[in-house]
Amino acid sequence: MRERRSYRKSALAALFVAAALVVYFSPTTRTVARAARDTYASLETFANIIAIVQKNYVEEVSTEDLIEGAIDGMMSSLDPHSAYLTPELFRELQVDTRGTFGGLGIEITIRDEVLTIIAPIEDTPAYRAGIKPGDEIIKIDGQLTKGMSLMKAVSLMRGTKGTDVVLTLHREGVPELFDVKLTREIIRVKSVKDTKLYDDRYGYVRVVQFQEGTSRELASAIKDLEKQAPGKLQGLIVDLRHNPGGLLNEAVKVADLFLDAGLIVYTEGRIDSQKQRFLARNDGDEPDVPIVVLVDEGSASASEIVAGALQDHKRAILVGTKTFGKGSVQTILPIGHDSALRLTTARYYTPSGRSIQATGIEPDVRVEPVVRVAKATERFEVHEKDLSGHIENEQAVSDAPADAVTVGDPQIERALDLLKTWRVFSRFHEKGLDLRAGGESKAD
Repeated sequence: MRERRSYRKSALAALFVAAALVVYFSPTTRTVARAARDTYASLETFANIIAIVQKNYVEEVSTEDLIEGAIDGMMSSLDPHSAYLTPELFRELQVDTRGTFGGLGIEITIRDEVLTIIAPIEDTPAYRAGIKPGDEIIKIDGQLTKGMSLMKAVSLMRGTKGTDVVLTLHREGVPELFDVKLTREIIRVKSVKDTKLYDDRYGYVRVVQFQEGTSRELASAIKDLEKQAPGKLQGLIVDLRHNPGGLLNEAVKVADLFLDAGLIVYTEGRIDSQKQRFLARNDGDEPDVPIVVLVDEGSASASEIVAGALQDHKRAILVGTKTFGKGSVQTILPIGHDSALRLTTARYYTPSGRSIQATGIEPDVRVEPVVRVAKATERFEVHEKDLSGHIENEQAVSDAPADAVTVGDPQIERALDLLKTWRVFSRFHEKGLDLRAGGESKAD
Protein backbone atom coordinates (compact mmCIF):
# COMPACT_ATOMS: atom_id res chain seq x y z
CA MET A 1 0.00 0.00 0.00
CA ARG A 2 2.92 2.31 0.85
CA GLU A 3 4.42 1.68 -2.61
CA ARG A 4 1.12 2.55 -4.29
CA ARG A 5 0.86 5.83 -2.36
CA SER A 6 4.43 6.69 -3.20
CA TYR A 7 3.82 5.96 -6.88
CA ARG A 8 0.62 8.03 -6.85
CA LYS A 9 2.34 11.01 -5.25
CA SER A 10 5.21 10.80 -7.73
CA ALA A 11 2.83 10.65 -10.70
CA LEU A 12 0.80 13.58 -9.43
CA ALA A 13 3.94 15.57 -8.71
CA ALA A 14 5.14 14.95 -12.26
CA LEU A 15 1.81 16.12 -13.64
CA PHE A 16 1.98 19.24 -11.49
CA VAL A 17 5.50 20.04 -12.69
CA ALA A 18 4.32 19.71 -16.29
CA ALA A 19 1.41 22.04 -15.55
CA ALA A 20 3.76 24.49 -13.90
CA LEU A 21 5.86 24.61 -17.06
CA VAL A 22 2.76 25.57 -19.02
CA VAL A 23 2.06 28.32 -16.50
CA TYR A 24 5.56 29.70 -16.78
CA PHE A 25 5.43 30.07 -20.54
CA SER A 26 1.79 31.18 -20.83
CA PRO A 27 0.85 34.84 -21.25
CA THR A 28 -2.33 34.25 -19.25
CA THR A 29 -0.56 33.04 -16.13
CA ARG A 30 -3.40 33.39 -13.65
CA THR A 31 -5.94 31.60 -15.82
CA VAL A 32 -3.61 28.71 -16.58
CA ALA A 33 -2.50 28.49 -12.95
CA ARG A 34 -6.11 28.18 -11.85
CA ALA A 35 -6.74 25.49 -14.50
CA ALA A 36 -3.61 23.64 -13.34
CA ARG A 37 -4.78 23.70 -9.72
CA ASP A 38 -8.23 22.44 -10.72
CA THR A 39 -6.70 19.67 -12.81
CA TYR A 40 -4.35 18.68 -9.98
CA ALA A 41 -7.21 18.56 -7.47
CA SER A 42 -9.33 16.43 -9.82
CA LEU A 43 -6.46 14.03 -10.47
CA GLU A 44 -5.86 13.69 -6.75
CA THR A 45 -9.54 12.86 -6.23
CA PHE A 46 -9.36 10.32 -9.06
CA ALA A 47 -6.28 8.66 -7.53
CA ASN A 48 -7.97 8.52 -4.13
CA ILE A 49 -11.03 6.85 -5.63
CA ILE A 50 -8.87 4.20 -7.30
CA ALA A 51 -7.19 3.48 -3.95
CA ILE A 52 -10.56 3.24 -2.14
CA VAL A 53 -12.04 0.91 -4.76
CA GLN A 54 -9.00 -1.36 -4.77
CA LYS A 55 -9.06 -1.58 -0.98
CA ASN A 56 -12.80 -2.07 -0.42
CA TYR A 57 -14.36 -3.59 -3.56
CA VAL A 58 -15.81 -7.07 -3.13
CA GLU A 59 -13.34 -8.54 -5.63
CA GLU A 60 -9.76 -7.67 -6.45
CA VAL A 61 -9.54 -5.28 -9.40
CA SER A 62 -6.44 -4.09 -11.22
CA THR A 63 -5.42 -0.48 -11.65
CA GLU A 64 -5.35 -1.03 -15.41
CA ASP A 65 -8.98 -2.17 -15.49
CA LEU A 66 -10.12 0.76 -13.38
CA ILE A 67 -8.30 3.33 -15.48
CA GLU A 68 -9.57 1.78 -18.72
CA GLY A 69 -13.13 1.91 -17.36
CA ALA A 70 -12.66 5.54 -16.36
CA ILE A 71 -11.40 6.41 -19.84
CA ASP A 72 -14.41 4.65 -21.39
CA GLY A 73 -16.73 6.69 -19.20
CA MET A 74 -14.94 9.94 -20.00
CA MET A 75 -15.14 9.37 -23.76
CA SER A 76 -18.79 8.26 -23.71
CA SER A 77 -19.69 11.42 -21.76
CA LEU A 78 -18.55 13.58 -24.71
CA ASP A 79 -20.85 12.38 -27.51
CA PRO A 80 -22.09 9.07 -28.97
CA HIS A 81 -19.24 8.83 -31.51
CA SER A 82 -16.16 9.39 -29.35
CA ALA A 83 -14.60 6.28 -27.83
CA TYR A 84 -11.48 4.72 -26.41
CA LEU A 85 -10.20 2.00 -28.71
CA THR A 86 -8.43 -0.83 -26.96
CA PRO A 87 -5.84 -2.69 -29.04
CA GLU A 88 -8.54 -5.20 -30.07
CA LEU A 89 -11.06 -2.51 -31.04
CA PHE A 90 -8.38 -0.52 -32.87
CA ARG A 91 -7.54 -3.57 -34.99
CA GLU A 92 -11.24 -4.16 -35.69
CA LEU A 93 -11.69 -0.56 -36.84
CA GLN A 94 -8.81 -0.91 -39.27
CA VAL A 95 -10.33 -4.14 -40.61
CA ASP A 96 -13.80 -2.57 -40.82
CA THR A 97 -12.68 0.21 -43.17
CA ARG A 98 -11.49 -2.47 -45.59
CA GLY A 99 -14.97 -4.01 -45.61
CA THR A 100 -14.14 -7.49 -44.25
CA PHE A 101 -14.68 -8.68 -40.68
CA GLY A 102 -16.02 -11.60 -38.66
CA GLY A 103 -19.46 -10.84 -37.31
CA LEU A 104 -23.23 -10.94 -37.69
CA GLY A 105 -24.00 -8.21 -40.23
CA ILE A 106 -26.05 -5.60 -38.39
CA GLU A 107 -25.86 -1.83 -38.03
CA ILE A 108 -26.55 -0.69 -34.47
CA THR A 109 -27.01 2.51 -32.52
CA ILE A 110 -28.11 3.57 -29.04
CA ARG A 111 -31.62 4.99 -28.85
CA ASP A 112 -33.10 6.09 -25.54
CA GLU A 113 -30.17 4.33 -23.83
CA VAL A 114 -31.12 1.02 -25.48
CA LEU A 115 -28.94 -0.83 -28.00
CA THR A 116 -31.09 -0.74 -31.13
CA ILE A 117 -30.72 -2.26 -34.60
CA ILE A 118 -30.83 0.21 -37.47
CA ALA A 119 -30.80 -2.46 -40.16
CA PRO A 120 -29.37 -5.90 -40.95
CA ILE A 121 -26.93 -6.05 -43.86
CA GLU A 122 -28.17 -8.12 -46.78
CA ASP A 123 -27.01 -11.73 -47.11
CA THR A 124 -25.57 -11.96 -43.59
CA PRO A 125 -26.47 -14.14 -40.57
CA ALA A 126 -28.59 -11.37 -39.03
CA TYR A 127 -30.48 -10.77 -42.30
CA ARG A 128 -31.18 -14.48 -42.84
CA ALA A 129 -32.34 -14.90 -39.24
CA GLY A 130 -35.08 -12.33 -39.78
CA ILE A 131 -33.72 -9.62 -37.50
CA LYS A 132 -35.56 -6.37 -38.21
CA PRO A 133 -34.92 -2.63 -37.96
CA GLY A 134 -36.04 -1.41 -34.56
CA ASP A 135 -35.30 -4.65 -32.72
CA GLU A 136 -33.74 -3.86 -29.34
CA ILE A 137 -30.79 -5.95 -28.15
CA ILE A 138 -31.36 -6.60 -24.45
CA LYS A 139 -28.58 -9.14 -23.94
CA ILE A 140 -25.53 -10.42 -25.83
CA ASP A 141 -24.65 -13.95 -24.75
CA GLY A 142 -26.53 -13.32 -21.50
CA GLN A 143 -24.78 -10.03 -20.76
CA LEU A 144 -27.16 -7.11 -20.28
CA THR A 145 -26.56 -4.25 -22.71
CA LYS A 146 -28.00 -1.45 -20.56
CA GLY A 147 -25.33 1.23 -20.27
CA MET A 148 -23.07 -0.61 -22.71
CA SER A 149 -21.13 1.46 -25.25
CA LEU A 150 -21.44 0.83 -28.97
CA MET A 151 -17.79 -0.19 -29.22
CA LYS A 152 -18.23 -2.74 -26.41
CA ALA A 153 -21.34 -4.17 -28.08
CA VAL A 154 -19.52 -4.43 -31.41
CA SER A 155 -16.60 -6.24 -29.76
CA LEU A 156 -18.98 -8.77 -28.17
CA MET A 157 -20.79 -9.52 -31.43
CA ARG A 158 -17.73 -9.79 -33.61
CA GLY A 159 -15.48 -12.80 -33.41
CA THR A 160 -14.06 -15.85 -35.12
CA LYS A 161 -15.91 -17.33 -38.08
CA GLY A 162 -18.02 -20.35 -37.08
CA THR A 163 -18.52 -19.35 -33.44
CA ASP A 164 -22.00 -18.68 -32.06
CA VAL A 165 -23.55 -15.71 -30.29
CA VAL A 166 -27.03 -15.44 -28.77
CA LEU A 167 -28.90 -12.14 -28.94
CA THR A 168 -31.87 -11.57 -26.64
CA LEU A 169 -34.22 -9.23 -28.45
CA HIS A 170 -37.29 -7.12 -27.78
CA ARG A 171 -39.52 -6.45 -30.77
CA GLU A 172 -42.44 -4.06 -30.84
CA GLY A 173 -45.70 -6.01 -30.86
CA VAL A 174 -44.08 -9.16 -29.42
CA PRO A 175 -44.96 -9.48 -25.70
CA GLU A 176 -41.99 -11.60 -24.64
CA LEU A 177 -38.24 -11.31 -25.10
CA PHE A 178 -36.85 -13.92 -27.47
CA ASP A 179 -33.41 -15.34 -28.27
CA VAL A 180 -31.81 -15.56 -31.69
CA LYS A 181 -28.75 -17.79 -32.05
CA LEU A 182 -26.42 -16.64 -34.82
CA THR A 183 -23.24 -18.11 -36.22
CA ARG A 184 -20.55 -15.58 -37.04
CA GLU A 185 -19.34 -15.36 -40.62
CA ILE A 186 -16.74 -13.37 -42.48
CA ILE A 187 -18.77 -10.32 -43.49
CA ARG A 188 -17.56 -8.95 -46.78
CA VAL A 189 -19.27 -5.68 -47.47
CA LYS A 190 -19.10 -4.86 -51.16
CA SER A 191 -19.47 -1.11 -51.15
CA VAL A 192 -20.99 -0.80 -54.64
CA LYS A 193 -23.63 -3.29 -55.78
CA ASP A 194 -26.97 -3.91 -57.48
CA THR A 195 -26.22 -2.08 -60.72
CA LYS A 196 -29.19 -2.15 -63.10
CA LEU A 197 -30.28 -0.62 -66.37
CA TYR A 198 -33.90 0.51 -66.68
CA ASP A 199 -35.53 0.92 -70.10
CA ASP A 200 -32.05 0.54 -71.65
CA ARG A 201 -31.41 4.20 -70.82
CA TYR A 202 -31.39 4.84 -67.07
CA GLY A 203 -28.70 3.45 -64.81
CA TYR A 204 -29.05 2.48 -61.16
CA VAL A 205 -26.26 1.80 -58.66
CA ARG A 206 -26.30 1.36 -54.89
CA VAL A 207 -23.50 2.45 -52.58
CA VAL A 208 -23.69 0.43 -49.34
CA GLN A 209 -20.95 2.20 -47.39
CA PHE A 210 -17.82 4.29 -47.94
CA GLN A 211 -14.68 2.22 -47.50
CA GLU A 212 -11.32 1.89 -49.20
CA GLY A 213 -11.86 1.78 -52.97
CA THR A 214 -15.53 2.84 -53.02
CA SER A 215 -14.97 5.68 -55.50
CA ARG A 216 -13.02 3.40 -57.80
CA GLU A 217 -15.75 0.73 -57.67
CA LEU A 218 -18.45 3.31 -58.38
CA ALA A 219 -16.58 4.79 -61.36
CA SER A 220 -16.18 1.29 -62.80
CA ALA A 221 -19.87 0.48 -62.24
CA ILE A 222 -20.95 3.66 -64.07
CA LYS A 223 -18.69 2.84 -67.02
CA ASP A 224 -20.22 -0.64 -67.19
CA LEU A 225 -23.71 0.86 -67.26
CA GLU A 226 -22.67 3.20 -70.06
CA LYS A 227 -21.41 0.21 -72.05
CA GLN A 228 -24.62 -1.76 -71.45
CA ALA A 229 -26.87 1.04 -72.71
CA PRO A 230 -27.65 0.59 -76.43
CA GLY A 231 -27.35 4.35 -76.89
CA LYS A 232 -26.19 7.13 -74.61
CA LEU A 233 -27.08 6.78 -70.93
CA GLN A 234 -29.95 9.18 -70.25
CA GLY A 235 -29.84 9.34 -66.47
CA LEU A 236 -28.38 7.82 -63.30
CA ILE A 237 -29.85 6.86 -59.91
CA VAL A 238 -27.35 6.70 -57.04
CA ASP A 239 -28.88 4.90 -54.06
CA LEU A 240 -27.49 5.98 -50.68
CA ARG A 241 -30.36 4.65 -48.58
CA HIS A 242 -29.28 2.93 -45.35
CA ASN A 243 -25.68 3.86 -46.09
CA PRO A 244 -24.19 4.62 -42.63
CA GLY A 245 -21.18 6.46 -44.05
CA GLY A 246 -17.52 5.60 -43.62
CA LEU A 247 -14.33 7.24 -44.85
CA LEU A 248 -14.39 11.00 -45.45
CA ASN A 249 -11.79 10.87 -48.24
CA GLU A 250 -13.87 8.32 -50.16
CA ALA A 251 -16.99 10.48 -49.83
CA VAL A 252 -15.04 13.40 -51.28
CA LYS A 253 -13.82 11.24 -54.18
CA VAL A 254 -17.35 10.00 -54.89
CA ALA A 255 -18.73 13.56 -54.98
CA ASP A 256 -15.80 14.51 -57.23
CA LEU A 257 -16.93 11.86 -59.74
CA PHE A 258 -19.95 14.05 -60.51
CA LEU A 259 -18.56 17.57 -60.00
CA ASP A 260 -15.97 19.32 -62.15
CA ALA A 261 -15.36 22.33 -59.87
CA GLY A 262 -16.29 23.94 -56.59
CA LEU A 263 -16.32 23.13 -52.90
CA ILE A 264 -17.43 19.63 -51.84
CA VAL A 265 -17.28 19.95 -48.05
CA TYR A 266 -15.39 21.86 -45.41
CA THR A 267 -14.71 21.17 -41.74
CA GLU A 268 -14.46 23.53 -38.77
CA GLY A 269 -12.81 22.61 -35.47
CA ARG A 270 -11.07 24.34 -32.59
CA ILE A 271 -7.54 24.14 -34.01
CA ASP A 272 -6.19 25.01 -37.44
CA SER A 273 -5.45 21.41 -38.45
CA GLN A 274 -9.15 20.62 -38.09
CA LYS A 275 -10.15 23.33 -40.58
CA GLN A 276 -10.06 21.82 -44.05
CA ARG A 277 -11.61 22.46 -47.44
CA PHE A 278 -12.12 19.79 -50.10
CA LEU A 279 -12.52 20.89 -53.71
CA ALA A 280 -13.71 19.10 -56.85
CA ARG A 281 -11.34 18.73 -59.79
CA ASN A 282 -12.13 18.73 -63.49
CA ASP A 283 -10.90 15.27 -64.47
CA GLY A 284 -12.81 15.24 -67.75
CA ASP A 285 -14.56 11.97 -66.92
CA GLU A 286 -17.65 13.27 -65.10
CA PRO A 287 -20.83 11.61 -66.46
CA ASP A 288 -22.85 14.18 -68.40
CA VAL A 289 -26.26 12.84 -67.37
CA PRO A 290 -29.03 13.88 -64.97
CA ILE A 291 -28.63 12.34 -61.51
CA VAL A 292 -31.13 11.41 -58.80
CA VAL A 293 -29.79 10.47 -55.36
CA LEU A 294 -31.96 8.33 -53.07
CA VAL A 295 -31.66 9.02 -49.33
CA ASP A 296 -33.45 8.05 -46.12
CA GLU A 297 -33.05 8.13 -42.34
CA GLY A 298 -30.27 5.54 -42.64
CA SER A 299 -28.16 7.79 -44.89
CA ALA A 300 -25.53 9.18 -42.54
CA SER A 301 -22.20 10.97 -42.34
CA ALA A 302 -20.27 10.35 -45.58
CA SER A 303 -23.57 9.74 -47.40
CA GLU A 304 -24.77 13.15 -46.28
CA ILE A 305 -21.53 14.76 -47.47
CA VAL A 306 -22.14 13.42 -50.99
CA ALA A 307 -25.86 14.19 -50.97
CA GLY A 308 -25.34 17.70 -49.58
CA ALA A 309 -22.62 18.57 -52.09
CA LEU A 310 -24.63 17.40 -55.10
CA GLN A 311 -27.75 19.14 -53.81
CA ASP A 312 -25.98 22.45 -53.14
CA HIS A 313 -24.36 22.43 -56.60
CA LYS A 314 -27.76 21.49 -58.12
CA ARG A 315 -26.01 18.55 -59.73
CA ALA A 316 -28.58 16.04 -58.48
CA ILE A 317 -32.14 15.85 -57.20
CA LEU A 318 -32.50 14.19 -53.79
CA VAL A 319 -35.46 11.82 -53.42
CA GLY A 320 -36.61 9.97 -50.31
CA THR A 321 -36.83 10.95 -46.67
CA LYS A 322 -34.81 13.12 -44.30
CA THR A 323 -31.28 11.86 -43.63
CA PHE A 324 -29.80 10.78 -40.29
CA GLY A 325 -28.04 14.05 -39.42
CA LYS A 326 -24.49 13.10 -38.44
CA GLY A 327 -22.46 16.18 -39.25
CA SER A 328 -19.42 15.58 -37.08
CA VAL A 329 -15.93 14.38 -37.96
CA GLN A 330 -14.13 11.72 -35.93
CA THR A 331 -10.34 11.55 -35.94
CA ILE A 332 -8.38 8.45 -34.92
CA LEU A 333 -5.61 9.55 -32.56
CA PRO A 334 -3.20 6.66 -31.83
CA ILE A 335 -1.99 6.17 -28.26
CA GLY A 336 1.31 4.35 -28.41
CA HIS A 337 1.45 1.54 -30.95
CA ASP A 338 -1.71 -0.46 -30.33
CA SER A 339 -4.57 1.66 -28.95
CA ALA A 340 -6.23 4.92 -29.95
CA LEU A 341 -8.91 7.51 -29.29
CA ARG A 342 -11.79 7.95 -31.69
CA LEU A 343 -12.46 11.61 -30.99
CA THR A 344 -14.96 14.06 -32.46
CA THR A 345 -12.75 16.93 -33.60
CA ALA A 346 -14.83 19.00 -36.03
CA ARG A 347 -18.16 19.65 -37.69
CA TYR A 348 -18.50 19.43 -41.44
CA TYR A 349 -20.50 21.81 -43.62
CA THR A 350 -21.97 21.51 -47.09
CA PRO A 351 -20.74 23.91 -49.83
CA SER A 352 -23.47 26.45 -49.01
CA GLY A 353 -22.45 26.48 -45.33
CA ARG A 354 -25.14 24.17 -43.97
CA SER A 355 -24.42 22.13 -40.88
CA ILE A 356 -26.59 19.03 -40.91
CA GLN A 357 -25.57 17.94 -37.39
CA ALA A 358 -28.69 16.60 -35.63
CA THR A 359 -30.92 18.13 -38.34
CA GLY A 360 -30.22 16.05 -41.47
CA ILE A 361 -30.76 16.92 -45.11
CA GLU A 362 -34.24 17.36 -46.49
CA PRO A 363 -34.71 15.73 -49.91
CA ASP A 364 -35.93 17.83 -52.83
CA VAL A 365 -38.73 15.34 -53.36
CA ARG A 366 -40.05 13.58 -50.27
CA VAL A 367 -41.26 10.05 -50.97
CA GLU A 368 -41.95 7.41 -48.34
CA PRO A 369 -40.45 3.98 -49.03
CA VAL A 370 -43.83 2.23 -49.22
CA VAL A 371 -47.40 3.27 -49.92
CA ARG A 372 -49.10 3.73 -46.57
CA VAL A 373 -51.40 6.08 -44.68
CA ALA A 374 -49.82 6.94 -41.34
CA LYS A 375 -47.88 9.62 -39.56
CA ALA A 376 -44.19 9.63 -40.43
CA THR A 377 -43.34 9.33 -36.74
CA GLU A 378 -45.05 5.93 -36.53
CA ARG A 379 -42.42 4.26 -38.71
CA PHE A 380 -39.19 3.27 -36.96
CA GLU A 381 -36.65 5.99 -37.53
CA VAL A 382 -33.45 6.84 -35.70
CA HIS A 383 -31.64 10.10 -36.32
CA GLU A 384 -28.53 11.68 -34.81
CA LYS A 385 -30.75 13.99 -32.73
CA ASP A 386 -32.23 10.89 -31.00
CA LEU A 387 -28.84 9.77 -29.66
CA SER A 388 -28.08 10.58 -26.05
CA GLY A 389 -25.35 13.21 -25.71
CA HIS A 390 -25.34 14.23 -29.37
CA ILE A 391 -23.63 17.48 -30.38
CA GLU A 392 -26.14 20.24 -31.01
CA ASN A 393 -26.35 22.08 -34.33
CA GLU A 394 -25.43 25.71 -33.76
CA GLN A 395 -27.49 26.64 -36.84
CA ALA A 396 -30.61 24.73 -35.83
CA VAL A 397 -33.97 26.46 -35.55
CA SER A 398 -37.02 25.12 -33.77
CA ASP A 399 -39.40 23.36 -36.14
CA ALA A 400 -42.75 21.80 -35.33
CA PRO A 401 -42.82 18.03 -35.93
CA ALA A 402 -44.12 17.10 -39.35
CA ASP A 403 -47.17 14.92 -39.03
CA ALA A 404 -48.28 15.31 -42.62
CA VAL A 405 -49.24 12.16 -44.40
CA THR A 406 -47.07 11.45 -47.43
CA VAL A 407 -48.28 8.81 -49.80
CA GLY A 408 -46.63 8.16 -53.14
CA ASP A 409 -44.93 5.74 -55.45
CA PRO A 410 -41.86 3.83 -54.26
CA GLN A 411 -38.75 5.99 -54.27
CA ILE A 412 -37.03 4.31 -57.18
CA GLU A 413 -40.11 4.68 -59.39
CA ARG A 414 -40.31 8.37 -58.54
CA ALA A 415 -36.62 8.71 -59.40
CA LEU A 416 -37.23 7.16 -62.80
CA ASP A 417 -40.19 9.46 -63.39
CA LEU A 418 -37.98 12.45 -62.62
CA LEU A 419 -35.27 11.30 -65.00
CA LYS A 420 -37.81 10.77 -67.78
CA THR A 421 -39.16 14.30 -67.30
CA TRP A 422 -35.84 15.86 -66.32
CA ARG A 423 -35.99 18.93 -68.54
CA VAL A 424 -39.37 20.01 -67.19
CA PHE A 425 -38.46 19.24 -63.58
CA SER A 426 -35.09 21.00 -63.71
CA ARG A 427 -36.77 24.24 -64.80
CA PHE A 428 -39.01 24.10 -61.72
CA HIS A 429 -36.05 23.23 -59.50
CA GLU A 430 -34.01 26.18 -60.76
CA LYS A 431 -36.88 28.52 -59.81
CA GLY A 432 -36.86 27.18 -56.26
CA LEU A 433 -40.22 25.43 -56.35
CA ASP A 434 -40.98 22.89 -53.65
CA LEU A 435 -41.88 19.69 -55.46
CA ARG A 436 -42.01 17.46 -52.40
CA ALA A 437 -45.16 15.41 -52.17
CA GLY A 438 -47.85 17.75 -50.91
CA GLY A 439 -45.45 20.71 -50.93
CA GLU A 440 -46.31 24.22 -51.99
CA SER A 441 -44.43 26.61 -54.22
CA LYS A 442 -41.61 28.52 -52.54
CA ALA A 443 -40.60 30.61 -55.52
CA ASP A 444 -40.37 34.36 -55.00
